[in-house]
Amino acid sequence: MERDIYDEDHEAFREVVVEFIKRYGTNARREAWDAAGQIDRETMRAAGDAGIIGLSVPEEFGGAGMLQDYRFRAVVNEEVIKAGLGSLAGAFGIQDDLAVPYLAHFGTPEQKQKWLPGMATGEVIGALAMTEPGAGSDLRGISTVAKKVDGGWILNGAKTFISSGATADIVVTFVKTGEGNRPDAFSLVLVENGMAGFDHGKKLHKMGFAGHDTAELSFTDVFIPDENLIGGEPGHGFVQLMRNLPLERLSIGVAAAAAAEAGLRWTLEYTSSREAFGHAIADFQNTRFRLADMATTVDVLWAYVDRAIALYGEGKLTPEEAAKIKFWTTEREWEVLDAAVQLHGGYGYILEYPVARAFVDARVHRIYGGTNEIMREIVARQVTGRK
Repeated sequence: MERDIYDEDHEAFREVVVEFIKRYGTNARREAWDAAGQIDRETMRAAGDAGIIGLSVPEEFGGAGMLQDYRFRAVVNEEVIKAGLGSLAGAFGIQDDLAVPYLAHFGTPEQKQKWLPGMATGEVIGALAMTEPGAGSDLRGISTVAKKVDGGWILNGAKTFISSGATADIVVTFVKTGEGNRPDAFSLVLVENGMAGFDHGKKLHKMGFAGHDTAELSFTDVFIPDENLIGGEPGHGFVQLMRNLPLERLSIGVAAAAAAEAGLRWTLEYTSSREAFGHAIADFQNTRFRLADMATTVDVLWAYVDRAIALYGEGKLTPEEAAKIKFWTTEREWEVLDAAVQLHGGYGYILEYPVARAFVDARVHRIYGGTNEIMREIVARQVTGRK
């Protein structure tokens, strides 16, 4: 089914992304990322030079100023994932969909001037730290605390499962700055690499996204100056998170649809060339029916995701709609990639093949950004009117 959300500018930009992938998305680089457990800074800077990160940075700070027009970011997400480079897509997504928007939306003029130009060029890598060892989807259950002192705050606590956490220069960190668990008891602070008492911790060894670092972070009496409080005042962190979560969940939906489409393409190629009993696998009825199901699912995924992209651009993508997008697309992605692995047979289980890497990468999509169970709870509260 033909998609119609992109215009000539987006398609011209797609060519730029494809050329970047040809140069920096080689198998040798991917293997190096996987071995190191992180994306190298040269690649991030090259992406900045090419203008394919920093898209959500306002123009006055060196970015493309596309904070509301997510279509350019969607093009990057699609093409990088369809090239079998899930880890690179993850690193770009953390930068542009999580870290940058908090500064672009809520940062003080001084914070924007200090950090956004470097984030647009890829010189500064950002991360977002919410999850803790004892608190995941229930963000009000966090125990990382910042206590007020003269000139700033003393931060203590720990975060875990932080994407880009090992390489980040700045970490947008969700902390308690008040009593109880009311929304105004929480704030977002910027923790800078090199601050005394801030430890990036170890990289976590994951089943997927091998080339994108995920780390544990710890804070021991870290002094956070007042100017590093996002927005300049405490008590707004929860509201700030709620405003940006629809974008995070939309980005996961785009990634899920792109991975499903890639899985379908790889499977079509494989089943058309692989033979069994004197026939191409694609000639068997079971294969053809599975491919038909996969192709239809991919079309429906894009129709749904494209509508969500449009709603986001109009400022109308609600948290509830974003929750629907997140859980439904990732469930369908899993079904398509599972079928893709099955139709690849033993080769689908070998990580040398992109379908295998996409399959293990996809598993976390139903967990991060809020588990799919939590997404269903958000939707259920809306449709039933009951908490």
